[in-house]
Amino acid sequence: MFFRADTREKALSLGLAGWVRNLPGGEVEAVFEGERAAVERAVGWCRQGPPHAVIESVDIRWEEPAGDRGFKVRYV
Repeated sequence: MFFRADTREKALSLGLAGWVRNLPGGEVEAVFEGERAAVERAVGWCRQGPPHAVIESVDIRWEEPAGDRGFKVRYV
């Protein structure tokens, strides 16, 4: 029901930094930084999401870390 907040909680529980936000078309975009295994677990969680979430697809792009600290929900 609250995909962004639940994503934040999952990322924090895995020790990840980064952010999550809604996009204008209804998609959700997230950036995870941390140990690869933890990032892969977060991505796996995103494939299912929280209860009642409807996930159509998950696209992944690996990039160099930006050095984020903490995990934020972005509103813009």
